[in-house]
Amino acid sequence: MPQSSTSDRVPAHVEPLYMRRLNPSQREAVLTTQGPVLMLAGAGTGKTAALTARLAHLIAARLAWPGEILCVTFTNKAAREMRERVSEHMGQSVEGMPWLGTFHSICAKMLRRHAELVGLQSNFTILDTDDQLRLLKQLIIDNDLDEKRWPARQLAGLIDRWKNRGMNPDDLDAVENEAFANGRGQQFYSLYQERLKALNVCDFGDLILHMVNILRGNPDVLEQYHRRFKYIMVDEYQDTNQVQYAWLRLLAQARQNICVVGDDDQSIYSWRGAEVANILRFEKDFPGATVIRLEQNYRSTPQILAAASGLIGANSERLGKTLWTELPAGEKLRVISVWDAPEEARRVGEEIERLERGGASLDQIAILVRAQYQTREFEDRFIQIGLNYRIIGGFRFYERAEIRDALAYLRVIAQPADDLAFERIYNQPKRGLGAKTLEAMRRHARRSGMPLAAAALQLADSDELPTRAANTLGGLLTQFVKWREDAAILSPADLLRNVISESGYEDMLQKERNAESAGRLENLTELARALEDYDTLGSFLEHVSLVMDNDARDDGEKITIMTMHAAKGLEFDHVFLPGWEDSVFPSQRALDEGGVASLEEERRLAYVAITRARKRCTILNAANRRIYGSWTSSIPSRFIDDLPGEHVEQESTMTGGASLWRANWSEQEDPFAHVAQSRPDRSAGRGPGWQRAIATGYDARQLAVPESRRSAASFAAKPRGDIAIGARVFHDKFGYGEVIDQEGNKLEIDFETSGTKRVIDSFVKLA
Repeated sequence: MPQSSTSDRVPAHVEPLYMRRLNPSQREAVLTTQGPVLMLAGAGTGKTAALTARLAHLIAARLAWPGEILCVTFTNKAAREMRERVSEHMGQSVEGMPWLGTFHSICAKMLRRHAELVGLQSNFTILDTDDQLRLLKQLIIDNDLDEKRWPARQLAGLIDRWKNRGMNPDDLDAVENEAFANGRGQQFYSLYQERLKALNVCDFGDLILHMVNILRGNPDVLEQYHRRFKYIMVDEYQDTNQVQYAWLRLLAQARQNICVVGDDDQSIYSWRGAEVANILRFEKDFPGATVIRLEQNYRSTPQILAAASGLIGANSERLGKTLWTELPAGEKLRVISVWDAPEEARRVGEEIERLERGGASLDQIAILVRAQYQTREFEDRFIQIGLNYRIIGGFRFYERAEIRDALAYLRVIAQPADDLAFERIYNQPKRGLGAKTLEAMRRHARRSGMPLAAAALQLADSDELPTRAANTLGGLLTQFVKWREDAAILSPADLLRNVISESGYEDMLQKERNAESAGRLENLTELARALEDYDTLGSFLEHVSLVMDNDARDDGEKITIMTMHAAKGLEFDHVFLPGWEDSVFPSQRALDEGGVASLEEERRLAYVAITRARKRCTILNAANRRIYGSWTSSIPSRFIDDLPGEHVEQESTMTGGASLWRANWSEQEDPFAHVAQSRPDRSAGRGPGWQRAIATGYDARQLAVPESRRSAASFAAKPRGDIAIGARVFHDKFGYGEVIDQEGNKLEIDFETSGTKRVIDSFVKLA
């Protein structure tokens, strides 16, 4: 594949700002401007620097004007950062980059230009999840289906999956059709799409799917974008789903000047439609593509990188790369085994306090969990000892009830045909307009073929409603006329303040006179502040629909608690990874639903979690954990077995009578030393603490036996010779079952009443 020689267009004696501090691989990625390019960028290897430098080079070298470059990101934050960096590289503000943004924002912009080709008007509204569910529930009820048996949320999930896969209603096969209401999936998908068009709205999935349909069905429109975009750049390509992939392929097929940046080892979003296969087959999709590996890591220590590389090396479906760094070696990755989840939280709290005393910033400490339920123990503990923390990914600002109500008012002002928004607030605050009034409005709207608000206006002037309801409804609609007039002369923030006051919403909250209502009023005040940053109401509403994000105020240093998925793209000096036990991580549900493919994705998630750490990474596993109200005994995660022993330091701090785990045991006294001989491929070089750590999957009641009646041999990891796959066994807690898999002394058993569990063989007996 020929490479660009256009760098000579920049004076040779003046190296551009964007080329400074780039390593050789990054430079190659910047200067390879012709033909398809796959920038395989490992964690912490400066892919954003390379991507923004490449964008700056295309502009500086006059290869394209800013408006001729399509640059797609997954978040608005990434797009904003890229725009700012390019301006810094160029030494001036770069104007006219209309096609730099997220998949959804760019497709929304395109769709407004071609909305009529899919039966919409250019001022369509973007539907949020809450209104989508209300619409689907209405369709289910109107078509005589039991909503409790066939819930709207299930149908919404199916429709989202179909749209992520680029499927229109007519594309559903028999299997997909059977997925809802015994063969009515296609019918409800069609009804839903028809209703969206009637309301002049679309959901998030439509933004991209509609554009794929337009590009496929209108060659002239496709040709228009082929002429417009000389270069296409895509960030986080490993996270693209099928419909995003189809959209990019359509746009790139003419010039082939597409550069995608991604890391197959960090593909962790299959649950929302991401296809790791998209990046794995890039070279097949674009023959002759240049593959450039960014492998120099600028974030983590060699010890952390080596541990993470050893872990991800156990995956088979990957392109492969070797990360390296010039940073000092640093500390080994620590694996700490504890008795239960409360002790896990206590231990993490103690470690954080020690770090804080040593001068570490709480803002540079993170706890990354696999599931949200794991956070409660840490919250309780940190409140007790006075450590400040923040939960990332909790209840979002724009999802609060009072905020959704205020946004519904604004949506009806901006789009009178938005029936779903009108339904939300026609009786909020309470106006005495109940379900009968709503049903009358719906009936009249269907009969007359007009939006709900327009039908309500006609009803208010008729004899179909009681006088009081008619007068109240007429007064509300008169207010909306007045607010639309206000919108033409007031700022969006002042308009909202008028609406909150004149609608009675503010008075309603003030009359409640409690701490919750005061907080809700403060939230509405904050919403008005957010509106001050926008010139038009429409631009703000589109921002809310596309982002749904809350930038909380900082009030001092805080520990960050979040899921591993949410942590992707972030980095911290010190990272704690609790809950590394089989069935917690890897998640049992993921394994049950996806088999080997899900196991590999869970391992990629583990790789992402470890590589968030700059200086220190600590993994914890508990022998006992309460999951959804029930105590469960666990064995350490199989991912711990994948970590290279020479880069790992083991520690077991069992409390609660578990004196078996003595820190002063020597290698000669260790009753688990034979594990290293039985599994040399996994245990070599890990030292005496390792064998103790992998044998913590005991039953809690067994450790409750007095120490005088226990022997270390009863916990030995040596597999029993009398148990094999297919054997029928009995467990005191789980009952009878059949052994379906065996790995050393670890058994996977299908219990008759408890399902599939992984236990140590010393806790079962032949039945």
